[in-house]
Amino acid sequence: MNVIHTIHEFRAWRTGLPASAMTPFVPTMGALHDGHASLVRRARAMADASTPQGTRGAGTGMVLASIFVNPTQFGPAEDFSKYPRTLDADVALLEAAGCDAMFVPSAEEMYPGMPTLNALELARATSVDPGPLAHVLEGAIRPGHFRGVCTVVAKLLNITQPTHLLLGQKDFQQQAVLRQMCVQLNMPVEVITCETLREADGLAMSSRNRYLNADERTRAVALYEALTWAKETYANGERRAHVLDAGMTERLRLRQLDPQYALVAHAETLVPFSESPAAPVTAPAVLLIAAKLGSTRLIDNMLL
Repeated sequence: MNVIHTIHEFRAWRTGLPASAMTPFVPTMGALHDGHASLVRRARAMADASTPQGTRGAGTGMVLASIFVNPTQFGPAEDFSKYPRTLDADVALLEAAGCDAMFVPSAEEMYPGMPTLNALELARATSVDPGPLAHVLEGAIRPGHFRGVCTVVAKLLNITQPTHLLLGQKDFQQQAVLRQMCVQLNMPVEVITCETLREADGLAMSSRNRYLNADERTRAVALYEALTWAKETYANGERRAHVLDAGMTERLRLRQLDPQYALVAHAETLVPFSESPAAPVTAPAVLLIAAKLGSTRLIDNMLL
């Protein structure tokens, strides 16, 4: 696997690939787990399916990934310095999952000359405005977050020039915002959203799970319990948004989690169905949860 640290070096390596090569790309911030590995394995399967038998390594069907802890998606109250860095383990995980080339830039490489690197200051520089979809839910709680996400992903796509962008469903709003960005800015990349990978008890795999102590880890399953309850209740005929929202919130509080939101929304617009109380919940719909557990903030979702 090629581990490349500069834009110039990555572009030089990239120009050696045939124009027809399938190049699925998995962007990450490191602190990787098997959920990330599953994205790379999906990319590997796609690349191998596009490559003539026996020619892997000849420049067709190459899997790309990146590791970059992006400072511009962190707000003033979010500690960028405490985000876990586990580069050696991350490299090993990506290689084992089938990655061919990994881009690992520095902050100076990605944002040359920017004196202040945070989500609010980024608005003063050249950046990508993610639009209204980014101002609700996560965007309302973390102002400027999605501007940072869209800007860095746009930069990474410009550098890596992939054919496909693979994203995890766990960050549902993020994948929706990035999908919209790629479509509306006419980026020549196909966005693929991959299913959330879960622990045995249903907790969504996340880099943040490592912050939970033993008691918190036990109680964190409340997110999955709330989502599965709402999905089953919907399957049994319940179409009132306030019933689904209240039931999820109650299940979070029963395990002493602090809900920030727990609601059913339109899966494309992210507008909560509770904003039109007389209208029933209809497909496409998604259940969305964010909650604090101690000092750790967890999110999850489930499609209806």
